[in-house]
Amino acid sequence: MIEVETLPQNKVNLKLEKDQILFDYRIVQQSRQASLMGRKEVFMGKAKFGIFGDGKELAQVVMARYFKDGDFRSGYYRDQTFMLAIEELKLQEYFAQLYAHVDVKEEPASAGRLMNGHFATRSLNDDGSWKDIRNVKNSAGDISPTAGQVPKLVGLGYASKLFKENKELQEIEEFKGLGQEIAWGTIGNASTAEGMFYETINAAGVLQIPMVVSVWDDEYGISVPNKYQTTKESISEALSGFQRDEEKPGLEIIVVRGWDYEALHQAYERAEKLAREEFVPALVHVIEMTQPQGHSTSGSHERYKSKERLQWENDHDCILMFRSYILDNELATEEELEEIDREAVKFVREQKEKAWKAFSGSIKEELNDAVQLIKSAAQNSGQISVLNQLADELSKTLNPIRKDVNGAVRKALWLMRFDQSEVRFELKNWYEDQKEKNHGRYNSHLYSESSESNQKVNVIPADYSDDEHLVDGREVLQACFDKMLSRDPRVFAFGEDVGKIGDVNQAFAGLQAKHGELRVTDTGIRETTIIGQGIGAALRGLRPIAEIQYLDYLYYALMTLTDDLASLHYRTKGGQKAPLIVRTRGHRLEGVWHSGSPMSAILGSLRGLLVCVPRNMTQAAGMYNTLLKSDEPALMIECLNAYRQKEKMPLNVGEFTVPLGKPEILREGNDITLVTYGAMCRIALDAAEQLDELGVSMEVIDVQTLLPFDVHHSIIDSIKKTNRVIFADEDVPGGATAYMMQKVLEEQKAYYLLDSEPVTVAAKAHRPAYSSDGDYFSKPSSDDLVEKAYEIMNEVDPVSYPMW
Repeated sequence: MIEVETLPQNKVNLKLEKDQILFDYRIVQQSRQASLMGRKEVFMGKAKFGIFGDGKELAQVVMARYFKDGDFRSGYYRDQTFMLAIEELKLQEYFAQLYAHVDVKEEPASAGRLMNGHFATRSLNDDGSWKDIRNVKNSAGDISPTAGQVPKLVGLGYASKLFKENKELQEIEEFKGLGQEIAWGTIGNASTAEGMFYETINAAGVLQIPMVVSVWDDEYGISVPNKYQTTKESISEALSGFQRDEEKPGLEIIVVRGWDYEALHQAYERAEKLAREEFVPALVHVIEMTQPQGHSTSGSHERYKSKERLQWENDHDCILMFRSYILDNELATEEELEEIDREAVKFVREQKEKAWKAFSGSIKEELNDAVQLIKSAAQNSGQISVLNQLADELSKTLNPIRKDVNGAVRKALWLMRFDQSEVRFELKNWYEDQKEKNHGRYNSHLYSESSESNQKVNVIPADYSDDEHLVDGREVLQACFDKMLSRDPRVFAFGEDVGKIGDVNQAFAGLQAKHGELRVTDTGIRETTIIGQGIGAALRGLRPIAEIQYLDYLYYALMTLTDDLASLHYRTKGGQKAPLIVRTRGHRLEGVWHSGSPMSAILGSLRGLLVCVPRNMTQAAGMYNTLLKSDEPALMIECLNAYRQKEKMPLNVGEFTVPLGKPEILREGNDITLVTYGAMCRIALDAAEQLDELGVSMEVIDVQTLLPFDVHHSIIDSIKKTNRVIFADEDVPGGATAYMMQKVLEEQKAYYLLDSEPVTVAAKAHRPAYSSDGDYFSKPSSDDLVEKAYEIMNEVDPVSYPMW
């Protein structure tokens, strides 16, 4: 561990020019004024909440000096100074986000979908295609959850390693010249207590990737001081075991004070050189920072900080210290700095007012339209006085938002419900038009809307020879992965046991030896950063396949999957994408921890991902081929007990595709429709054979994917024929079966076609008990399906279908 102030001067090449120093002073002053004015805007009711970067300005403006084109930042919500300094954030955009302006041109980071302080650059063109991100400074889309931003640093840095060492990637035009980019992370001191942070630091030390993580340490986590947060009250001391030495690689750990301008330059110049030139990850622990306005607009730090601490923070404010440094070194006069201060106040106020005018003006225009339409309709309505009063109240709303406008219009339409339709015609049309626009403003881009959407991938059927030779299902996957790796150097696979032994079920067997360790790679047991490694690499244009060994272990990475990957395209309104494929296996096996089917948890938390549930490995291979032609993140859940089941090898194993969201009828029937997926398909087919002997004809449908689900609404065609339906799977009761029921009965209107009560058949509410008997009594069996289907027919015709 290195204290920067003790570094010999010949260790760094520090050249500080007067113009650069005064530029930095101008930026930190503008940033501070933005924090001060932003807080006031919240208290005036013009914004809902505010969180700011005051007290962190000096370190950020210095760090920005060493941030180069092609680099990526993954930080947190106090990094406004850094973003201003690299000129990837304008102050008008900063305030537009505070007001939640939904116009992506006004607020390009999230189009008003995130609270202030959440930064992102736009890596994609409007059509969803990639920009050239080599020659710009990049910021991955921010998230709020503490330490949630750091796992993807592993992938952002690891991508540089791949670009540098995989010569095939250098032959691709958009990757030429890459290989020295740094992944820059920032995190607050309290958040370093999170497991995700430790896992990221460990992974970076193992992989030796160009990553620099800055810890902004103001000694508190809201009201909780470091003594309750961190061993030894210092993250750099706690992590001292990660410090590299002459014998073993690790991290460089650098400690520097947040108000010491020259020392900060020394720290970041050293960190950059090590990371960029030697691929040594670095931790820069920036201590003695302050937080002048407290944590956020929701409280005051005077409640929990002593008078002595508050006075120390006033005395050591980084801008005051920077000002003294400039004056002491005669780089500017007091008058010159005061002029910069005045200009900063004036400029920030102007940008704030422009942002407010643009935001409020767009809503005011809609409000005026609504008022006029309500008053116009009132003239011919039986509710004229009430409607006019409603319009007058709407017109006088202070700082209106769209909720006020749309709420008033909907209330007006209810008031006019007994009037002739022509009275409310124009107002209703206006409301319907606004509803469509508001969908685009607030609900679009959960999934890809580009030409590479999974729904636009051409369907290529599997082609087979007349040879009836069968192979293990895992061999079909192995052949598919081999083709992927051979044709596309962007593809690489990694995870626990994936490399040398070819994964625990041998689908990658021999592929590391054939394609090299860069393409098929082992990792440690670190699910969160396996996903982070995939997200970061995908953000840089690569096509990673990240393996989570068993479906039950997905929970280790669930926060990263749901908060980061699943929401990325949505929260940037199509500005960024990370088409990561997460490969795992689950469903049928014995025991509590390798046989779970937590589909309801997945469906409830991973909207934004595609969720594929193939019944066999041929279907899985076709889905992989589809996914690699699309630009969306996906979760592939293979059937754990299907790797040794026999299947035919397609001749075009690396080319054929399976359409997502298109169910397949596995067996036709006339009496009952059974809707299922994955490992349950084989059980359902067995049940259908037994039912056939009992005189019941059951149609078996494999939905194939849960997200998307039956995009063409084909399941209803089966129910039109049978008028009865069973939804079956291995999730808990009320889980994915209830999800499928809602999709079919409500969305497809199948309710009106039913002659019998719809039925769900699920696993027990607990995880499966051990042994074959535990499996039989915990999860649905073919016997359970036979019994349930026959009960339905018994209710219909007890004479023809008597119970035992």
